[in-house]
Amino acid sequence: MDTRRKILTLAAALELRPPVAVATGYFDVLRAEDARELARVRHHPLLVVVLPLANEILPQRARAELVAALRVVDYVVTADHADVEKLIESLKPAEFVRLEAADARRASQLIEHVHRRQTS
Repeated sequence: MDTRRKILTLAAALELRPPVAVATGYFDVLRAEDARELARVRHHPLLVVVLPLANEILPQRARAELVAALRVVDYVVTADHADVEKLIESLKPAEFVRLEAADARRASQLIEHVHRRQTS
């Protein structure tokens, strides 16, 4: 199956029927821990919202395609922060998980690791 079919427009995502779980994040770079965190979301179907990020490594669409490749993910949408509020209001998700802070922390750890390796 072409996992890109999991990627929805915002309008299509707003039409999903409950119950649905929603997770938001940057997923730049997608790491194993991201997949583990998404797998911990107990309610399905799972809609993952890939958010824009300043100084991104990968474009938002490419990050959406990577997230869509995860088996645990049912749907993906690229959106901005205001769109997340619309989705939450419309879908009233059974579970809502924000992963942006964890993404930022892991990105910082990765950068520190690379810098240490380059200076050793």
